[in-house]
Amino acid sequence: MDSILKKYEAKDFKSDQYIRWCPGCGDHAVINSLHKAMADLGIAPHNTAVISGIGCSSRLPYYMNAYGFHTIHGRGAAIATGVKVANPKLSVWLATGDGDSLAIGGNHFIHAVRRNVDINILLFNNKIYGLTKGQYSPTSERGMITKSSPFGTVEDPFVPAELAFGARGQFFARTLDVDVKNTPDVFTASAKHKGTSVVEVLVNCIIFNDGAYNAISDKEARAERTIYLKHGEKMLFGANNDKGIVLDGFNLKAVTIGQGGYTLDHVLVHDAKAKDFTLQLKLAMMGGDMPVALGIIRNVDALVYDEEVEKQIAEVQAKNPVRKLTDFLMKGDVWEIK
Repeated sequence: MDSILKKYEAKDFKSDQYIRWCPGCGDHAVINSLHKAMADLGIAPHNTAVISGIGCSSRLPYYMNAYGFHTIHGRGAAIATGVKVANPKLSVWLATGDGDSLAIGGNHFIHAVRRNVDINILLFNNKIYGLTKGQYSPTSERGMITKSSPFGTVEDPFVPAELAFGARGQFFARTLDVDVKNTPDVFTASAKHKGTSVVEVLVNCIIFNDGAYNAISDKEARAERTIYLKHGEKMLFGANNDKGIVLDGFNLKAVTIGQGGYTLDHVLVHDAKAKDFTLQLKLAMMGGDMPVALGIIRNVDALVYDEEVEKQIAEVQAKNPVRKLTDFLMKGDVWEIK
């Protein structure tokens, strides 16, 4: 293990490149959290690969002291899959955005999740196309006025969690760019999960969609408008931790403990490891009058694509004595011309 040989620091994963994100962009906080997470994981930079597609978030490989591949629009998940299958020992990360992964790259995204390839997908969701200067994206809200929808969008957005769960995702988490306390822990947990991990990072685009998450990111509002879920713990939130999530029939409901007959015993305990994702999906879809769920929402073990491929190759090789191309070419009916 690399961690036995050397203890890494965040600076060990920083490249010498000037970071070309706009001042105030949420991406700055995300990469700082990623550097910290990688140091905590103890995996050497030369055993780490960061893949990306196209977009502001996809500049991230340049700012990492690790192997990197800035690929083409929407194809990052496919390339990351190939990297992991070709070299299973690498820790593979995919930096992608809501446009890159959910529009042109939507098919690659859902199939990487479905296959459960052991890659870590960081989905930067700023609800806008930032690099191409402010067009609406697959996660932009209905009615949003942008350069490509001057009278407001007339379509409903994708919800990344809903898409990941629908593709049979086994790990889904969500975090805020400004939550520098918890984000490194979420990234670390995603890397330790065997299989595809999807972390939706709610990122503020200060130029084209500034304030998209103010309702939940401002310090004054965050305690009341978000809930940070932890496996095995009560679903509590609020500035005084006096609010909780309870079942109301088949639905979830936010209540104040001590009011309406609700006690601490009524508050649900988070089970991120439940194979049935019914409740986890309900948590991931909360919003509006309900707090937005942050933290690790689902974390379930399942068969891993690259491990199964490697196992299958070993099984076939064990039954086949052919080891060289010349042996393969000469194993059938052959004759020699003199």
